[in-house]
Amino acid sequence: MSDNSTQYLKDYQSPDFTIEEIDLTFTLNEQSTTVEATSQVIRLREGKALVLDGEDLELISVAINGQALAATQYQLGATQLEIRDLPATFELTIVTQLNPSNNTKLEGLYVSDGAFCSQCEAQGFRRITYYLDRPDVMAVFTTKLIADRAKFPYLLSNGNKIDQGLLDDGRHFAQWHDPHKKPAYLFAIVAGDFDLLTDTFTTRSKREVALEFFVDKGNKHKATHAMASLKRSMAWDEQRFGLEYDLDIYMVVAVDFFNMGAMENKGLNVFNSKYVLADNDSATDVDFHGIESVIGHEYFHNWTGNRITCRDWFQLSLKEGLTVFRDQEFSSDVGSRAVNRIDAVKVIRSHQFSEDAGPMSHPIRPFAVIEMNNFYTVTVYNKGAEVIRMIHTLVGESRFQLGMQQYVKRFDGQAVTCDDFIDAMEQGAGIDLSQFKHWYSQSGTPTVKIEQQYEAVSKELTLTLSQSLPRGNNKAPLQPFHIPVRIEVLNQAGDSLLLDGLHDSMILALTEQTQTFVLTDIPAEHTAVFFGDFSAPVKTDYVMSQRQLTHTLAHSNNDFSRWDSAQQLLTQCIVDNMQLSGNERHIDQALITSLASVLDNKQLDPALVALMLEMPSIGTLFELEEQVDVDVIIAARDYVNVALAHALAPQLISCYQDCKAKISVNEPDVVALRALKNSVLVLISHLDNATSYDIINSQGQHAQNMTDSISALSCASQSGAPCLNGLSSAFEGRWSDNGLVMDKWFATIGSNPSSDVIEKIKQTFDHPSFSWQNPNRVRSLIASFAMNNQRQFHRIDGLGYEFLTDQLIALNDINPQIAARLITPLMSWKKIKGERAQLMRAQLVRLQQIPNLAKDLVEKVQLSLA
Repeated sequence: MSDNSTQYLKDYQSPDFTIEEIDLTFTLNEQSTTVEATSQVIRLREGKALVLDGEDLELISVAINGQALAATQYQLGATQLEIRDLPATFELTIVTQLNPSNNTKLEGLYVSDGAFCSQCEAQGFRRITYYLDRPDVMAVFTTKLIADRAKFPYLLSNGNKIDQGLLDDGRHFAQWHDPHKKPAYLFAIVAGDFDLLTDTFTTRSKREVALEFFVDKGNKHKATHAMASLKRSMAWDEQRFGLEYDLDIYMVVAVDFFNMGAMENKGLNVFNSKYVLADNDSATDVDFHGIESVIGHEYFHNWTGNRITCRDWFQLSLKEGLTVFRDQEFSSDVGSRAVNRIDAVKVIRSHQFSEDAGPMSHPIRPFAVIEMNNFYTVTVYNKGAEVIRMIHTLVGESRFQLGMQQYVKRFDGQAVTCDDFIDAMEQGAGIDLSQFKHWYSQSGTPTVKIEQQYEAVSKELTLTLSQSLPRGNNKAPLQPFHIPVRIEVLNQAGDSLLLDGLHDSMILALTEQTQTFVLTDIPAEHTAVFFGDFSAPVKTDYVMSQRQLTHTLAHSNNDFSRWDSAQQLLTQCIVDNMQLSGNERHIDQALITSLASVLDNKQLDPALVALMLEMPSIGTLFELEEQVDVDVIIAARDYVNVALAHALAPQLISCYQDCKAKISVNEPDVVALRALKNSVLVLISHLDNATSYDIINSQGQHAQNMTDSISALSCASQSGAPCLNGLSSAFEGRWSDNGLVMDKWFATIGSNPSSDVIEKIKQTFDHPSFSWQNPNRVRSLIASFAMNNQRQFHRIDGLGYEFLTDQLIALNDINPQIAARLITPLMSWKKIKGERAQLMRAQLVRLQQIPNLAKDLVEKVQLSLA
């Protein structure tokens, strides 16, 4: 996968050689680092050349069994080193040099704000030394780091430290040994000067594990929440999955320059600072939750990703889908299960469904790849987690755990496939998943059509369910999915009926193209609710009446279904108003009454109420249309926002003040109350009057935490409140020296809906806190415009598309991986109605013509224009 050619899953071949052990010595220098790699190699096939991967390296020497090779004895290409005529077993020593300071791509070894840092997933190790850089080659790593002691007092790598000492010229060394075989993508080193937060965790077998967090100077206190989250994660994995940590030390390093959220390198996790550093002044409630989730995710990878890894990169969901499911379950067990489930579904509906319908549509196990970094997607991660969740739904918790035990027992220490996981789950849980495997091989979002027929005399409800899937990028003939359909039937009084034959599971198994189910003893007045808990990642062709939706909202036992009915009521209202204009637009009183009752219901979790009051995102609304009329959708959504705000104004302001009063006296569930208060504030901001502006301004000026501060600033930005400039300047002045907080400020600039936003963004490029080399800064400003500011990104003159393309061209040379993630909004051009589509396409053609376009972008541009 090192050039622009397409690689196919069907062409996978096991390696011709493998590496049992590798000893690495790094002599670290910012401009010129030397790497000596000595590997114990075994030939697996006769007559094959050893072909090693390498990029942007200076090759110094090659030796076999201590004997240096002449340049004529090997062949060096742009991305490979080939050596022929090798014995069955041998020692290979390669010396390379590289320049970490010039590495703005942040893959391999680079310098992050004065510290050395590595990132090797997916294919970054080849930027450190020539190696078999593939996940099915697993070796025991021993790593020695040598560096200036004053500049780099901490020298870290995978495993346990086995030696350290002083050297000449003010240098020192540290040597690390990881006893567990691992692929190169899990290798890591870090060298720098940090503040260190320490703690310990005692495992269930009474081993004491040292926990160490390395953070920038002055930020030690901001890592305490992350440390507590790690300890909760370790205890939860032992209790829920029976999995115990296996090294003497677990280290986390927080760096500012990082393309992703975090990386699970064995025993030495490298994190984007965003997912480690937090305190009450500088982090929002969402930040605290995100840190706990990501800390858990990377820790859970120790078993589902590290001890058992993927055979090849097409199997990425083997580790990521499973581990996302595990971190979602962790967040649900330690927090609100309903809120966490709804948050996960919102990602699927707003982002993954869009990916499924676009040019990058792929199964959770892709069948073709040009650039692997492009497949770290919401499909592989989030839909992959939904596929694991469906198995859990089908078999239940106890049988699922039996399947997991079988998986760990059979494959510990191996590089395996998604099929291996399914086989272990079948054996352990006792279920036939042969049809279920279609979820791994077919792309796109299925639609389930639901038809009902009621027979009053027999009290039978006949359900006919049909599944369909768009052809999309699927090559083989389409096969029916195995779809678990969670069902709830409510009677007129709002009681949930116990359905005959389904018992507590309430699951229908849809396995055929069209299938009929008969439910008995159903009263005439009933409401059937489908896909409770979002039991499958599907769309439905089934329109519930307003009466059924309000009945579900009021009475369902399933919190997800209650939230979903509110979303459907709001969505139907927006869609209805898309067909109308001017004075024709209206909101039914039933919707107003339902939301008013939600606001007044003191028995509901405030965080759940906050979610019920949220308007469907523009991205979610786009997915409802085959051809998107941008102006019509935005106008209809704006109308519903404003009309609801005015219709509910007294209740909204009362709820806001009530939440504020409860928070001030530190009532329980302060985080949930704050979520509700700020969700209500969003609606209040649409009143567009002196009262709403005073509330926004007062919250912004007197905020005691970052959640309230950034919520007020965002509401002021979105509503154009007169207080915007004052709040924005005060926020910038206070936080200008804190990059992570300034990211929030940059996001308000990029998402501002005013017509001069592009000029404001350009001016912000010169802000002292902004850096093109820092992915967080770029994402906060550019992604907030392209992905969250549809009003100005889709402006009719096409300047939004042109502006984004200008930034992609600039990033092509700096950090193409980030550019490839930012291009996503342009790729939906075929879905956009009218002349906008051709304006978007023109920018993709412009990108296509750029000399030396990075393969990260080549693949996406080619697929978009195909």
